[in-house]
Amino acid sequence: MELPPAGAHEELCQACHRINDKFPAGIVTLKGPTVREHEEEIVNLARNLEQAEKQEHPLNRIMAIDKEEPDTLVITTTDVHLPRRIGTAVHHAFHGDLKLHFDEDDYFIRVNWVRDT
Repeated sequence: MELPPAGAHEELCQACHRINDKFPAGIVTLKGPTVREHEEEIVNLARNLEQAEKQEHPLNRIMAIDKEEPDTLVITTTDVHLPRRIGTAVHHAFHGDLKLHFDEDDYFIRVNWVRDT
């Protein structure tokens, strides 16, 4: 890895700014007993999607995966595409109810997935 030229100006990327400011572009909320029963599998699925996405879009990252309750996971991301992919993949794997709300004006997406049984 080469060192930057002397006197070069360092700048944080957009993703790092979002992470530092705790200002996600996407929030995925996953709820239900299925989350508790398959938490490790769901987290691995999200991380694998993040790795695949970062190959072409290195600024698309998971900021955090938080367990708010025993059967609720909240995943925050630096972009609006990764949340949709995570929600769709969880829905495909475990069925349930998937809702997406995209706010174009604020570059923000909220993805909610619930499976009650």
